[in-house]
Amino acid sequence: MNIQQLQYIVAVERYRQFSLAAEECFVTQPTLSMMVRKLEEELNAKIFDRTRQPVVPTIIGKQIIDQARIILKETARLEEIVKQYNGDISGELRVGVIPTVAPYLLPDIIMGLMQRYPGIQLHVSEMITEKIISEIRYGHLDAGIVATLSEEPSLTEIPLYKEKFYAYVSSEDQLSEKKYILPDEIRPESLWLLEEGHCFRSQIQKLCELSKNSSLGNRLQYRFGNIGTLVRMVDKNGGVTILPEKALSGLSDLQKQHIRHFNHPEPFREIYLVTNREKVKSKLIVAFQNEILGLVPENNLNQSAVVKF
Repeated sequence: MNIQQLQYIVAVERYRQFSLAAEECFVTQPTLSMMVRKLEEELNAKIFDRTRQPVVPTIIGKQIIDQARIILKETARLEEIVKQYNGDISGELRVGVIPTVAPYLLPDIIMGLMQRYPGIQLHVSEMITEKIISEIRYGHLDAGIVATLSEEPSLTEIPLYKEKFYAYVSSEDQLSEKKYILPDEIRPESLWLLEEGHCFRSQIQKLCELSKNSSLGNRLQYRFGNIGTLVRMVDKNGGVTILPEKALSGLSDLQKQHIRHFNHPEPFREIYLVTNREKVKSKLIVAFQNEILGLVPENNLNQSAVVKF
């Protein structure tokens, strides 16, 4: 038994195909299949049911794979201990970021992080919160940036910063005549929202006191995946959408004239950095975290999030 074999069975379980798992592990499919079979022979246990497509773990195979993940995490932790002892900030960092944060945060931090720490290999993916939590839980991501607490006991969630909500209002909407508005003044039929699955959609539904089954007119047939599309829909078709504070930086001067503040107390959301409690790759994660905090205005910053090496 060796570490590579454990990596192979974890990859097969993830992709449910030997061919895709082989690509992920940078080996040929015959090599991966042979190494998995050797592990099964050594353990005298069938890990995968190959009669099913996609392949699935057997009952004992699921337990073996779960234990393999623990071993791989602990192996990575050993490497991290040595790197910390040597003051080395290098290696691969895999991060998931929700789509309502990624376009407004990542462009400002990626180049600075890469220049400051040339030994870091950064892999960033946009995905919804549920997917980020799942990928961290199974060890496919090292960290994530989300806007809702998961209350997952195996994860650590660190508050980073807060950002206010603003209304983006068409000049044709009656709310455009106001400088400050109340959430309950927004008519459901005029509100453009992201598709189901985005935590930002749920936050806006709660803000505007909309149930998931609220009638939003014909707009329910649309499935918007990003905030930029919502802004363009308001520009072209009227109505209202809600924007997080950082999204305002992507608006033109003309578009900023459509921004309306909410009355006090102004609604906001909190952005969190999520990691596994094992704290593998802690120095890389702290470097990433502090790069974010260095760009957040002091009045938005959560002071408890500041971490020094």
